[in-house]
Amino acid sequence: MIINIRVDHTIADIETMEHVSIELKDLFNELKEEFNIQEYIEITTCNRKEYFIHNDSCSYDHNLLDHENKSLIIDWGDTAIVHLLKMTSGLESMIIGEDQILGQIKTSKKIAEKEGHCGKVLSTLFTKAIHVGQVVRNKTKINRGSVSIGSAAVDLAEKHVGDLNNKDVLVIGAGKMGTLVAKALAEKKLKAILVANRTYYKAVRLANELKGKAILLDELNSCLSNADVVISATGSPHLILTKDRIEGIINKDPSKKMMMIDIANPRDIDENVKELGIHLFNIDDLRGIADENKKFREKEAKQAEEIISYEFDLLKNSFKLMEVEGLMADIKLAMEDIRQKESQKAIAKLVDIQNSAKVIDNLSKSIVNKIFHDISLNIKKAAEKEDFEVIEAMKYIFQK
Repeated sequence: MIINIRVDHTIADIETMEHVSIELKDLFNELKEEFNIQEYIEITTCNRKEYFIHNDSCSYDHNLLDHENKSLIIDWGDTAIVHLLKMTSGLESMIIGEDQILGQIKTSKKIAEKEGHCGKVLSTLFTKAIHVGQVVRNKTKINRGSVSIGSAAVDLAEKHVGDLNNKDVLVIGAGKMGTLVAKALAEKKLKAILVANRTYYKAVRLANELKGKAILLDELNSCLSNADVVISATGSPHLILTKDRIEGIINKDPSKKMMMIDIANPRDIDENVKELGIHLFNIDDLRGIADENKKFREKEAKQAEEIISYEFDLLKNSFKLMEVEGLMADIKLAMEDIRQKESQKAIAKLVDIQNSAKVIDNLSKSIVNKIFHDISLNIKKAAEKEDFEVIEAMKYIFQK
């Protein structure tokens, strides 16, 4: 069975996601320990935390999966599979059609493979899901001119402070999300752009693209006072900007209200900074832009759904073949075991040439009898139980 447990933007705000992510990890660890799960893939983005699990060696207790926390989504079987296909296609993103999720899922799969917990089933599933995401983007216009979380953050900034021309903008974080912000900012003619990052060479690389300046996180204090807009997108597990840190260094001029946009998960900026007169926004504030984007892409989303439905059927057939391949391999191993044992008995009896024909004849009869023995018992049991599906299946298998 394939199981998906997750918390995401569809039913949770950023604060809930932060708290529930901890509970989600606890639930996953509980499942992992109880059922000795060896095959799983973890997905973490600014809008979701998910685990995909596969384990055929146990029967999952649905009572365990019916978790009390209403902010946890738990799917299994076909529902979990379809969710993944929609996710790689960009249909499950806050910004419908965004491309970043496809790369994030590829990365999650690679990490699971490297760490040794991506088995044959999840590898097949995720390979197909990535393929579906690529097909949807090639055959529809779902991602044409689409916005990203980064560009949505820049749009939000312009909505509240006006044209960013001649504004001082500080970007904290030079990872994937920070890069998305940078790409959106690159189209603006800004007065000054500062890029702060813990790893300096990444900050330099991103700043060069923006014709801005790179600084270390330790230098933030000296730059915050002049910033009009701060967009933070680090991968830090802890707050970067607290009220205590910035209280004494920000510009106190009431005519110059600083705007901060936090698109990190977990968040980089303490909610309490609002008490200093700072306009603080986070991922939840991007939902308006997301809704506009969703309406714009309704037609493309419908076409994407049709592609997903077709590819889902192909995937189900692949899983069926995988099951048959395993069964066939087991049957072949069982028959090979019989062949080897009977061959050893026959070889021991091959004393002279005259006796060889009889020994070989007896060998072939013995092999047939051993193989037929279990088959005949199972057919008789099926007949006694009036299990005609099994009988018809046997007829189909052995028909000439």
